[in-house]
Amino acid sequence: MQHVKIPQDRIGVLIGEGGETMREIESEAEVRLDIDSENGSVAVETVGDPVLGLKGPEIVRAIGRGFAPEEALRLLEDEMMMFDVVDIDAAARNKNDLQRHKGRLIGEGGRTRELMEELTGASVVIYGSTLGIIGAPEEVDAVRTAAEMLLDGAPHGAVYSFLEERHNEMKHQGMEYHRFPGGQS
Repeated sequence: MQHVKIPQDRIGVLIGEGGETMREIESEAEVRLDIDSENGSVAVETVGDPVLGLKGPEIVRAIGRGFAPEEALRLLEDEMMMFDVVDIDAAARNKNDLQRHKGRLIGEGGRTRELMEELTGASVVIYGSTLGIIGAPEEVDAVRTAAEMLLDGAPHGAVYSFLEERHNEMKHQGMEYHRFPGGQS
């Protein structure tokens, strides 16, 4: 059994209307959730497939970090899917700095966050003082690197170029992987 602590304002999202979301997580990940809505503590107990059960706490953590339940459940799509968190607060010197960093990561009208998602295929959420990422390892790595570049003060243009470069690399790797035998090379 694992214990995960999530913010108070995310408990309702985890439970869902009439407990619907909680039941869906329990059946999909083959776990049992025991939610203490007083302090935000969630006990996650594996009741079925132990490999699926390992994703249970990650799904709860992802919802706690601002992901919609449908997005968090993407972690079950394939065993390579992962959830990662970038701590924006660690790069900030004070509250104003934290707001500035969040603004740089979100971008004007949410454009920077959207581009991170579009060019990598990962899901990206900025909530509180963290940036959450769900995706395949190379997608998560690309978003983490882009976020760290922005937090280190890199110009948005340079970060967009980096993301496009990684997008083309991932696309190319996908093409290599799907090349037909006996086809043109």
